[in-house]
Amino acid sequence: MNTPILDFVRAYAESNSMRLHMPGHKGTPLLGFEAFDITEVVGADSLYEADGIIRESEKNASALFGCPTYYSTEGSSQCIRAMLYLTLLYAKERGVDRPLILAGRNAHKTFLSAAALLDLDVDWLYPTEGWYLSCDISPVRLDAVLSSYEIKPAAVYLTSPDYLGNVLDIKRLSDVCRKHGVLLLVDNAHGAYLKFLSPSLHPMDLGADICCDSAHKTLPVLTGGAYLHIGTHLPLDLRSQVKQALALFGSTSPSYLILQSLDMVNAVLASKDFAPSLMKTAKRVEACRVKLMAHGINAMQGDEPLKLTLYPRLFGYTGLEIARHLRDHGIECEFADPDYLVMMITPAITELDLERMTDVLLSLPRREALALCPPALTHPKRAMTIREAMLSPSETLPVSECIGRVLAAATVGCPPAVPIVVSGEQISESAAVCFQYYGIKVCSVIKN
Repeated sequence: MNTPILDFVRAYAESNSMRLHMPGHKGTPLLGFEAFDITEVVGADSLYEADGIIRESEKNASALFGCPTYYSTEGSSQCIRAMLYLTLLYAKERGVDRPLILAGRNAHKTFLSAAALLDLDVDWLYPTEGWYLSCDISPVRLDAVLSSYEIKPAAVYLTSPDYLGNVLDIKRLSDVCRKHGVLLLVDNAHGAYLKFLSPSLHPMDLGADICCDSAHKTLPVLTGGAYLHIGTHLPLDLRSQVKQALALFGSTSPSYLILQSLDMVNAVLASKDFAPSLMKTAKRVEACRVKLMAHGINAMQGDEPLKLTLYPRLFGYTGLEIARHLRDHGIECEFADPDYLVMMITPAITELDLERMTDVLLSLPRREALALCPPALTHPKRAMTIREAMLSPSETLPVSECIGRVLAAATVGCPPAVPIVVSGEQISESAAVCFQYYGIKVCSVIKN
């Protein structure tokens, strides 16, 4: 598979042209990559009006994923906003001016900002059990919820895999959405590699209508590289507006370093070695999981094969304590909170790396199990729309002073970027307890 963007930029760098254009470093090496950091010079194409090398590269990606695939240099965040904008257009074509989205409660905070910008209504699907990072949604339950609407939502928005590695039954969930005539949107930010397993577990192969992948999370791509995938069964007029949707929320100066990375990874993904390396790594991760479980460390068995999630409380530790122990041995995890620790593994992590990590964890002595459990999640009362809340004057106060107030901006960092309370909802005493449990000390609330 060819790499047209990478080839062009390398040729341009080797031409030693006088760069009387952006960026300001003019190719002078400061960090080392400046010669390959260019702008839309003649021949470089333009991301949102692609008709040259970028278009050719996106066609390569589309061939790999089996559906129309478009590049983002601003992560899945840009793609999520574009997904919702396309849904808005889809609904308006069908006579719905202000569409409703039915969303899993563990949605990324970017979903909230997109709903605010586009003035969308949102109804939430809450988990039946578990923590705020996961949202177990069965096809039977989704069917019952959709059946309860006289006027159907425009789309169902789900996160799969979630931050802990749980994968929803996208195939059967997509069948339910199709039965009710609603779109299925999937935030697959953590699962770009699922396409290259055998069989594929990628949402687009399981019936999703629109889907985003953070290529940089699980593939050898620079941070910010992402994909937006569009179902071939969607109307042509909607598919023709994908670039417009991405441009609406994207910078007019997309990174050519990230574009080269997305371009180059096409050749990697198309190679005969990539899929076998994934399967080999998955087997190694499973062997590591078995060792940890035998030692008494609860390594959760999720459906995502390259994510190792620990629940160490039964072994006597919090996730934060395990993270510090790993850090002391030169190992940095993806995410940790009082309950969980998440490690994201790819073929770039060698067998020796995994053995080292496993040995460090096995060196921990077992302690008495921690009885403290996370506070129960509540269903906060909605006081105003997400848009109204995000666009209202606000003030930042200690959590203890926010009980009874309405949340303005989502109070959550990234990772995990999953809000406990959503903008426009009232902060109850139980919500305040959740904030404090997860280390959130202040909230942005609507001014009285």
